[in-house]
Amino acid sequence: MGESITEGTLTQWHKKVGEFVARDEQVATIETDKIDVQVNSPEHGTITDLLFQEGETVSVGGDLFKLELGEAPLNQKTEPPKVEPPKIEKPVEKVVEKPAPVAAPPKPAPAAAPKQAPKPATVEQLDIPGLNIGLRTEKRVKMNRMRLRIAERLKESQNIAASLTTFNEIDMSNLMQLRSKYKDLVLDKHAVKLGFMGAFVKASVYALQQVPAVNARIEGDNMVYSDFVDVSVAVATPKGLVTPVLRNCETLSIVQVEKALGALGKKARDNAITLEDMQGGTFTISNGGVFGSLYGTPIINAPQSAILGMHAIKERPVVVDGKIEIRPMMYVALTYDHRIIDGREAVTFLVKVKEAIEDPARLLLEV
Repeated sequence: MGESITEGTLTQWHKKVGEFVARDEQVATIETDKIDVQVNSPEHGTITDLLFQEGETVSVGGDLFKLELGEAPLNQKTEPPKVEPPKIEKPVEKVVEKPAPVAAPPKPAPAAAPKQAPKPATVEQLDIPGLNIGLRTEKRVKMNRMRLRIAERLKESQNIAASLTTFNEIDMSNLMQLRSKYKDLVLDKHAVKLGFMGAFVKASVYALQQVPAVNARIEGDNMVYSDFVDVSVAVATPKGLVTPVLRNCETLSIVQVEKALGALGKKARDNAITLEDMQGGTFTISNGGVFGSLYGTPIINAPQSAILGMHAIKERPVVVDGKIEIRPMMYVALTYDHRIIDGREAVTFLVKVKEAIEDPARLLLEV
């Protein structure tokens, strides 16, 4: 585990007392505030005792189970005795003769009651949806460690950073044409699907090199400027949002970025992401557009100073050369820490991203 992790929750035992485990075979899973950690057996042996129950908190470096060293027993598998299912006898049905009904004597006709005026219906008597209380249930679900840590970090970011968001819109026509033209060739040659994230990562690298303050961070009384670009990419998982890091994106091509993104995304969804995959990062990109988000203000991924938010592509009427045309447009947002990034730098960065996406040739010519 990382140095910042001191404890975790034992979520599952994969072995029981009396079972044999081989060296490096998984015995348990521990959930931390960042990732799930596998606990493997250090040697061959038979488990003699489990020191914790599932759901209990365990400390880093502590003992979890006792192991009697040795090789696997020869007759480890035994067949359970066969148990014959009990026979179910059908109950004997008894026929009971019912006596013939006796006719009751005729009742005298009741006297006619005086007519009363109808009472007005009250609210409780009216069958109106929304007024009467129906079935109402609730359930409480304990937050896992990752969700708790995410909540803590997001609130910490809002409390510390002087966050401000600036917006722009991008005409996606040229990038969509480029993708449509070359996606099959890229798939055949590189075995990777060509999406939009690769272009946005490279456009961000291009803009970060033009505006270095957006790639910087605050440490104490110092401002730290990085001459490399490590992009954290937000990936949604069943347990919460994780941000694995693409290293040295300034040296990668669009296709290489797409390959790396595919590999990291699969690891995150398979719950195989490691601490090393998420450490570092100088800038973050979050693509809420994959879920249909049209507009939003992302939260800075501390200790970074800025995050780019992508959104859904929608056709809208825009003015092009004095004429109204329907174009595929995307809103983009940059949330930045105003303590280190001025408004001029933030707006300039977003304009550089817009220029690179609307004219992808800039990424090749670096102009």
